[in-house]
Amino acid sequence: MTPRIIRHRDAPSYLGMDRNRFNAEVRPNLTEIPIGKQGIGFDRLELDAWVDEYVARNGRPARAKGVTSWDAKECQASPSEEELGTSTNESTGGEFAKALAHLHSTKRSGTSQR
Repeated sequence: MTPRIIRHRDAPSYLGMDRNRFNAEVRPNLTEIPIGKQGIGFDRLELDAWVDEYVARNGRPARAKGVTSWDAKECQASPSEEELGTSTNESTGGEFAKALAHLHSTKRSGTSQR
């Protein structure tokens, strides 16, 4: 029989995580239940509800037989695509090459050579 109130020291292991992650991600969303003078506990049903919500947001579907990755998608070619890898830009890059050659051929002003 699992207790309804789970102590703070046991709650992270109940959810299968470390204490730091529990305190950062889970604890702010739960109602703390005082136990005695110093003890703190959490409602097991509230912990289960947090897990259900977490799985709904972040869970991945089961891997189908023969599939290597759950998020692998096949690329679909565009029906209007005529040629692959050709540029529609008419520029040959000549202006850039001229500017680069000009940059290397000029001396820096205001610097002395040693």
